[in-house]
Amino acid sequence: MRLLLMLFLFCSVHTFGQVMTPEILWQLGRVSPVGLSDDRSAVLYKVSYPDMENNNFNSENYVYKLSSGETAKGVDYSAYRKDPARSNEGKYRLVVRDVKLKSITGVDRYPALGKSDVKIYDALHHRHWDSWEDGSYSHLFIETTDGSAETIDILKDEPYDVPTKPFGGSEDYTWNPDGTEVVYVCKKLFGTDYVNSTNTDLYAYDLSTGITKNLTEDNPGYDTHPVFSSTGQLAWLSMARDGYESDKNDIKTIIDGETVNLTKDWDGSVSEFIFGQDGKSVLFAAATGGTTQLFVLDIPRKADKSNRPKMITDGQWDISGLVGEVDKKVIVGRMDMNHAKEIFSIDVDSGEMVQLSHVNDEIYANIKMSKVDLRKVTTSDGKTMVTWVIYPPDFDPEKKYPTLLYTQGGPQSALSQFYSFRWNFQVMAAKGYIIVAPNRRGMPGHGVAWNEQISKDWGGLNMQDYLSAIDHVSMERFVDKDRIGCVGASYGGYSVFYLAGIHEGRFKSFISHDGIFNLKSMYGNTEELFFANWDMGGPYWDKSNAAAQKTYREFDPINKVDKWNTPILIFQGGKDYRVPEGQAFEAFTAAQQRGIKSRLVYFPEENHWVLKPQNGLVWQYEFFRWLEETL
Repeated sequence: MRLLLMLFLFCSVHTFGQVMTPEILWQLGRVSPVGLSDDRSAVLYKVSYPDMENNNFNSENYVYKLSSGETAKGVDYSAYRKDPARSNEGKYRLVVRDVKLKSITGVDRYPALGKSDVKIYDALHHRHWDSWEDGSYSHLFIETTDGSAETIDILKDEPYDVPTKPFGGSEDYTWNPDGTEVVYVCKKLFGTDYVNSTNTDLYAYDLSTGITKNLTEDNPGYDTHPVFSSTGQLAWLSMARDGYESDKNDIKTIIDGETVNLTKDWDGSVSEFIFGQDGKSVLFAAATGGTTQLFVLDIPRKADKSNRPKMITDGQWDISGLVGEVDKKVIVGRMDMNHAKEIFSIDVDSGEMVQLSHVNDEIYANIKMSKVDLRKVTTSDGKTMVTWVIYPPDFDPEKKYPTLLYTQGGPQSALSQFYSFRWNFQVMAAKGYIIVAPNRRGMPGHGVAWNEQISKDWGGLNMQDYLSAIDHVSMERFVDKDRIGCVGASYGGYSVFYLAGIHEGRFKSFISHDGIFNLKSMYGNTEELFFANWDMGGPYWDKSNAAAQKTYREFDPINKVDKWNTPILIFQGGKDYRVPEGQAFEAFTAAQQRGIKSRLVYFPEENHWVLKPQNGLVWQYEFFRWLEETL
């Protein structure tokens, strides 16, 4: 009965509400572009809808017909395009299956002890993101569609994963145009070597010979997202340096048998790309100036030539989810801080946009929007920093408002015009808060040097950037200087813990989600050690490493707990193996033992994010309950 009442409340708020609320946020459809039909006459996309009662999501397939503008719901995609896992002539298909290759559990090693629940490891990579390694690996199989031949395991007996884990999917493998080769992404390293490296490569498996060739052996960093053009040209995304997961991401291709970096001389990092319809250009999305825009780059005809990218769009939005080009129109996803993602078409020549999907229009039509301003803040060292300021609906500059400094995670992820279903600025603003969101050091979109500066300087210039931003906005008469809070997750959660020790009374409340509190224990418990080795400088025991020793000495929040004096709320997921739960427990213990008002909100079954609908609402309720109590 209580849940039914909650569902009734959702409907009532949706009908009569004037500002965004957590309940309305969790009614929105979540749009995911899928692709184009084979004849390029239709756009395919999925929409996931939260099912609060069953605590999961339901999804629907949609098709938008470009010629008529009609939208069909609940369709079978097979009527519009062939299965991407099938080779072009349709004889073969790719299938992913788990293969048990290593003995990990007690039962594996001692079958008679069937009730044991032991895990036994001889090397690192024992757990990853939100799951424990069990000796099984995802392998890519080739099978004939009519079952006439034996299934081929491309990675037979190899202890590697395709797709790559934890986030790899179908973008990690593809057929070449004539169906004679499969190109796939794999990190062919095992155990401790695996966690210390980012070196994924592209491999080509030849069906006729059974021979696998490494296409990117000379590159020690990430090589990902292989794509073939309509003319059969291969391109992919590539990072140069091993161990640096946030390195400049470039587009590479092969011209006259030579690997060519198409974006080598461009001062930015590519998020995603597709080929143009005729195969003569690439279209890509990249962060720039606190937004994410669409670019086009003509592919040079000769390996020793280069072309400059051209920015197609320019506005207060993020472009993501590139689908394809149809008659000089690019189909993409677009969102901003007031709107969840929808499907748009963009004219390549003019940048003109037309909205194609309208999943959430009805809800947004009844919502008062927040004003979002881009400000230029002068940093402590005299540089200019983009800072987003989000105001409550019906903002009145003659009133005073509580204000939240938002600290972004990553640490090298873009703070652009994103729309989050947890860190949702629209909901925060609707609750009466001004949000200050700085593009501090470490974020892409402001040149490679700005993006890279944060590595090994976690508590340095970027922390001063945060203070510069909040001090700048706090000079406004509409900011209540006695009601300023600081909130963030992941590296943003680390930032909260660190700022709690250096803020000198600026903040009256803190909220940290899955934040790093103790850098030494973080190094010993996190899973992808290449991240800690690169960004923190290396292991804490290496006394000869000056960069690492400075990090653990000067930039560790645990060393500044004696200066904590401000209420703090700590969120933590129990299945977060990137920033393990002990970080939150240590921070909560420290706050409690120091007599500081504090609260721990623990989600045993959530990972680094909060994914279940009911937990998502609890997160929102606890977030704002804390602010009401402390701000």
